[in-house]
This record gives sequence, C-alpha cells and structure tokens, in this order.
Amino acid sequence: MEELAEEAGITVRTLRFYRERGLIQPPRREGRIAWYDDHHLARLRTITGLLERGHTLNGIADLAATFDSGRDVAEVLGLGEPSEETPVRLTPEQLADYFQDQATAENLAASMELGYLGIDGDEIVHISRRLLDASSELVRAGVPLDAVLSSGRQVREHADALADLFVRVLRTHTADSDPGQLRTLAHAVVDAELSMALDRRLREDGDSDEPGRPRP
Repeated sequence: MEELAEEAGITVRTLRFYRERGLIQPPRREGRIAWYDDHHLARLRTITGLLERGHTLNGIADLAATFDSGRDVAEVLGLGEPSEETPVRLTPEQLADYFQDQATAENLAASMELGYLGIDGDEIVHISRRLLDASSELVRAGVPLDAVLSSGRQVREHADALADLFVRVLRTHTADSDPGQLRTLAHAVVDAELSMALDRRLREDGDSDEPGRPRP
C-alpha cells in the first residue's frame, strides 16, 4: 500500500479512504501480503485527473461503479463482425476532455446501454470515431449530452428500420446479396434522402420566419 501511494503521489491515508469508498478494487492477497498492480495505479491517476477537472468524489465513485460494471468490449463492439466504423480507445481523463462536465455517471451508463462505449481493462472504447467526434461537436455547440444520447436512441431505431429495408429488398430481388454492394447503395440512398429532407426542413423554417407566417 505504501509503495502504491508513493507511485500515485498520494498519502496512505488517502489511499485507504479511496478503498473504503470503493473507488479502487481490493488488492490481490497472498496470505498476509496485499498485492497492487498497474490497474490500481491507473485508477488512482484517473481519480487525481478527474478531481483536478472539478469532479466531486461522489461523482467519481459513480463513474467507478459504472466502469466496474461495464460490459466486455467484445460484447459491445461485436468483434469479428464487418464494420466501417473505427473504434477509439480512451482513458477516462481523455473522455472527460471530450465532454467536460457532461461526462457524468448517468451519461456514461446511457452510452454503454446504447452500445457506444465498452470497457477494456483501464480503457474506455468508443465504438465509432465518427460518432465520438460528432457527439463532442454537438456538446461544444451547446447541446446537452443527455439530449445527444436521447436523439441517438431515436436515430438508432430509424437506422435499424432502414437497414432491415435494404437487406430485405436486396435479398428478395437479387441472387447475390453482397455486403459491400449493400453498404454502397444504402449509403447513397440514405445520404441523398437525408440531404433533401434537411433542405426541405430548413426551407420551411426559413419561410416560417417571414412576417405573418406561422411557425410549424
């Protein structure tokens, strides 16, 4: 314990307090000897980093509980399945840099429920670089992260329905349902339709700002 506290730059008393609060896992014991490892050191450095960013110990305890109850990363990412998305490995500190005070235990749990995040040792794995960048941009623009995640659930429902539609059409009317062809065609149709839908919606919003025109 003394060696771990020294490596982490904290006092033994503080380390004991963290253990009592459940912020770090119990050590591995061999008889009367308690062994701490790099995972304990990484967790302590994470706690220090989060405290420096203004997180409270109660909030960090919630995050720690969420980390420790996280699903295996392979379950979340569906390793072995073809994907166009690039996973991103992050430390908890890096995740906090992306979302600042929005990186709460509640939002982290919601992200894990959606399958956006998984836990791999002391790292957090985000399923998609594109989703991570888009989410953080929305938060920086002023959209609360819980609203981003709520919208993500709705988008997921529509995306699943679109995927079912394209798979069903291709398999019904073609002899060769090539996954590469399916992805290319689906992207082309959905991108074009979404672009035109945004054009219509933005045009309608612009028209509703005219004097005497009601807003929808």
